[in-house]
Amino acid sequence: MASTQTPLVQKSSIPFYRDERILKIIAQVVSTVVIGGFIFLAVINFRNAANARGLTLTFDFLKESAGFPISNPPIDYDPTMTFGRAFFVGLVNTLLVSVTGIFAATILGTLVALARLSSNWLLSHIALSYIEFFRNIPLLVLLFIVYFVVFGNLPVVKESIVWPGPIYINKRGFYLTWPQLTESGTPFVIMLSIGFVVALVVYFLLRRRREISGQDTYYLPVSLGIVILSGLLGWVFSGGTPFQLSTPVLEGFNFSGGLRFTPEFAGMLLALSTYTAAFIAEVVRAGIQAVDRGQLEAARAVGLTTMQVLSLIIMPQALRIIIPPMISQYLNLTKNSSLALAIGFQEVFSVGKIVINQAGRAVPVFGLIMLTYLVLSLLTSMVLNLFNRRIQLVTR
Repeated sequence: MASTQTPLVQKSSIPFYRDERILKIIAQVVSTVVIGGFIFLAVINFRNAANARGLTLTFDFLKESAGFPISNPPIDYDPTMTFGRAFFVGLVNTLLVSVTGIFAATILGTLVALARLSSNWLLSHIALSYIEFFRNIPLLVLLFIVYFVVFGNLPVVKESIVWPGPIYINKRGFYLTWPQLTESGTPFVIMLSIGFVVALVVYFLLRRRREISGQDTYYLPVSLGIVILSGLLGWVFSGGTPFQLSTPVLEGFNFSGGLRFTPEFAGMLLALSTYTAAFIAEVVRAGIQAVDRGQLEAARAVGLTTMQVLSLIIMPQALRIIIPPMISQYLNLTKNSSLALAIGFQEVFSVGKIVINQAGRAVPVFGLIMLTYLVLSLLTSMVLNLFNRRIQLVTR
């Protein structure tokens, strides 16, 4: 019986104009060229329009004398300094109110979230009222209420409200007793800084060793011991007086000494932190409620206390859900600090507006402001994303 063989038919190659891979590459190249062309034409047209109107797009004006004061600058500044120095002072003010506001809003929001989840009916509904009130009014309105209604009705300097500390509160701000570094306190700061760095390295090394060996390396007590020991050594080297308390004292028409918070800074900080805390409270509440209830029941079954359940079981798992939306809230708080212009707090946007009036360079200044907020947002996102990646579950 003769065997029949079916001849192999070779498929012809697909033409390039029908190959999906090649078509996708061509589409991406064409899209890039078209978008790049539009951007190039926009830049050229903008430059030509600026030249026609005599607008300078360089940043050489930053070296010129500013000629305007900044109230209560956090760093050394006077009107004879440059526009660049004035802009840097505004940046420092933005960082101060943003970083302080982030910490205050996180603590307050977490406490409100825990109160919202409480089994106590009154406490839960007080937290709910707080959340609904602050989430449903504009931040600018809240800022006006805090600054003009609350702080505007504070007493004059000679009739200041006195709290333990002592702390003095009046129309000109808040005055607190505060430790100040003495002339012999430099060794203390140096030793404590070295101790913090060494403790951080030891913390991660011992923690990593525990993960590999499974044996308890007491990484937290050892790290704390290093910090305490370095502080004690610095205290000894500084002669036992690295700090001295500076107490506010009424001299003439105002207080001197201590630490002062201006009404503008305090109003901005209070409005930002209370407003953002309401949104953070909902984020934390949602993260806690997303944890499987079986985890809570199992923790209670083995005899853990309420604080142990919250700190060891609930919050470590809830953080994986909380961190991503929390990034957005931190970014919103940082960008919302630009509303300080409305009450006269001179942060980076407010200083930028004054620089525009003084130097007449609107485009470079607005570009510098946008770049500043962009860098702050990207740094915040990068740090929290690194932390978020570290606490995520590892899947195999």
